[in-house]
Parts: sequence; C-alpha cells; structure tokens
Amino acid sequence: MKTTDMHGIPVPSNPSRLCLVTETWPPEINGVAMTLSRLMAGLSAMGWQVTIVRPRQKSDRSVDPSGDIEHWLVPGLPIPGYQGLRFGLPMLEKLRKSWRKHRPDLVHIATEGPLGWAALKMARLLDIPVTSSFHTNFHRYCKHYHVSWLRGLVMQHLRGFHNQTCMTMVPNKLQQAILQEDGYKNVVVLGRGVDTELFSPARRNQQLRNLWGLRSSEIGVLHVGRMASEKNLTGVIQAYEAIRRIQPTARMIWVGDGPQLKKMRRQYPEHIFCGSKTGLELAVHYASADVFLFASMTETFGNVVTEAMASGLAVVAYDYAAANLFIKNEVNGMSVPFADQAYFCEAAEKLVSGHPHQLRQLGAVARLTVEPFGWHIITAAFDRMLRDTISGRASADHSPAASAVAEMNNSSNCHKYSK
Repeated sequence: MKTTDMHGIPVPSNPSRLCLVTETWPPEINGVAMTLSRLMAGLSAMGWQVTIVRPRQKSDRSVDPSGDIEHWLVPGLPIPGYQGLRFGLPMLEKLRKSWRKHRPDLVHIATEGPLGWAALKMARLLDIPVTSSFHTNFHRYCKHYHVSWLRGLVMQHLRGFHNQTCMTMVPNKLQQAILQEDGYKNVVVLGRGVDTELFSPARRNQQLRNLWGLRSSEIGVLHVGRMASEKNLTGVIQAYEAIRRIQPTARMIWVGDGPQLKKMRRQYPEHIFCGSKTGLELAVHYASADVFLFASMTETFGNVVTEAMASGLAVVAYDYAAANLFIKNEVNGMSVPFADQAYFCEAAEKLVSGHPHQLRQLGAVARLTVEPFGWHIITAAFDRMLRDTISGRASADHSPAASAVAEMNNSSNCHKYSK
C-alpha cells in the first residue's frame, strides 16, 4: 500500500537505505551542496533511510546535523583554491565495516575525490549498486588555474570513475550529449528544481536598494556566485559597463565569496560587494535587483539562473545549461550564443535601452517560466531512478514526475537508460 506526500507524490511503503557520498554539504555555499540537500530531504520525506558520508568541515564544530538523515563524518584535507572546503580521505576499511554491518541498498556518489573512489571500490567489492552524478566540469577549470596540461588526465579520471557506476546523472540534455561524445556510458538526465516560495519578486526590499544607492526607478545589476576566475567575472564587468553607457545610475552588486573577492574590491571600489548570502537574505538580494548577469561558461547547470528568474529578474546568460532550458531570447530574458562576449555586452545594453516596463515584463515572464518546476518533481524522478537501479529495471517510469522532468529538459525520453 502506498501513501502520498504533501505534493501528491506516491510514498512507497517499503523504505530503502541510501548512502550518499559527497565532499560538500550545507552550510557550505555552492550549487552542489544545495542540490544534494534538497534531494536528500525529499527522499527522507518519501521514506528513504538516508546516510551521508562526507569529510568533517570546520563548520561541523558549530553545526549539529539533526533530523532523519544520519551523517557519518570522515577525516579530510583542504581543497587547494577552495577556502573552507575539504576533500575526504579514502576510508576503505571503515566503509567496509560500516556497510557490512548496515548494508545500504544503493550508494550514490556525488563527488569524484579520494573518498568517492574508495566508496566506489568498496561498493563494487560488496556488490552494492552504485549511481553517480556529474556536478562540476573540473576539466574546464584547468585553464583558469593555469594547469591546462592536466585537462586530459582530469577527463580520463572522471570518465573512468563514472563508467564504473550503473548510471551517471546530469542536469540537462546538452551535458548528456557532451559526456556521451567523450565516452561516458549510461548517462541520464535529472533536472534541477527551484524554490519558488523562497525566491520571489515579493521579497523586493527598497530599504536594501537604498543601501545600494538605488532609487526605485534606477537599475540594480546583480551577480551571484563564487568570486573566482572560472565564473568569467571579467565578462560580467564588461557587460555592466555596457549597461552604464545607457543607464549611468546603474549599480553593480556582487553576492558571493571566493579567491578573487579581495582583488575585485581593490579594482572596483565603486561596486557593491555583499559577501556570501543564504536563505531568506539571499532571496531578498535577488528580488531587490533588476538585471542578473551570468557570464560563466563552466557550468553543468547554474542554479543561480533559475533562482534569479524565480525572483523576477531579467537574466543575461550564455545559451547552454539552465539558460538553454529556460530562457527564450527577448521573451523572458536574453540568451546569448556561447562564448560570444561582444554579443553578451550588446544583449545587456539592449536589455536596459527600452522602457523600464519592458524590463519588468521580462522578469515577470521569467517568473512564470520557472514556477512549475518545484523540487518535489525532481525528487520524485530521482527516487524512481534509484529504485529502478536497485531492482535492475532498465526502462524509465512514465509517471507524472518523470514526464514533468522530461518536459523541463525538452525531451520525452530523457530518463531512458540502459544497464
């Protein structure tokens, strides 16, 4: 017998045990941590028994994980270039003892570091099904950290890792096609949701805008994300300068932290740097701006794009990942050919050159575009993929949840996969 959750999604009466292996988890601020926390909370609400294996972070001294999800913290070391984050050590023997005592029905690995490799090896030795997800284009980061010579080795490492799992989940069809062309096997699409209750135009706050030096009629230009070279911050600045040629009173607002923050503050003292924001405070920052510039070319999805759209902002982004799925050019935002920086600046300039009503109208349509895609839809599809893996089924379930995700990814068969 099945019951349903608050969204009407069936909750199976036979709970399964899932072990998630990840290097990152809230309160760390990044798209991977946010996505995983949403999925695990959703699975827990659906009756799964969830255990998370992750490296102990500094934040664990003050944060006590609670609720229905069990956390197993392992030793780790700092990740170069990512202040505050650590990678987990390969705890093979501890994993073996733990999984023999409390055997999971499935192991899902979200990161490909030493801890992930140890989990993959031990799960295969114990004949436990393993799935994985591809969250970060690390091979595209190489040139930004002056180690382009490592690109081939990184790609080989990632491909070898994921091809040992039953399936690799990616957030969109384009990423699926890229990985398949690179020799990845069993790549399936699992989209991303957006919290349209948290991120909403209703959270617009004129008091915050006053602190930014913006009157109600003036334009706040926003960027949210890691302050790092792989996010193409230079492209954002160039587009902002194009906006300033049309709207001299526009202000540039940055939300986020990272290795480039101190340098950016020195170079652009007239810009507003807010640091990292989360939860309601982040939602208020989104809604209090008018234009969202996202020039990154290294994303697998880009959750900030859909968060900005849900907040009623007009977005300028390159036509791939989330922008490719959700933005229709000059209807609900500005979609720019990939890597065309001149066009990116032209699109930003065009966005603010018309009547202010047109800018607000784009933001309103953007909000309507993402409203149907709550996280419960994505979690239901994730649940089905995991259960199909456990049972050995090779075809996708055509449930309402799966159909909704398929629609979001512009494909009616985005969940078909083979063993």
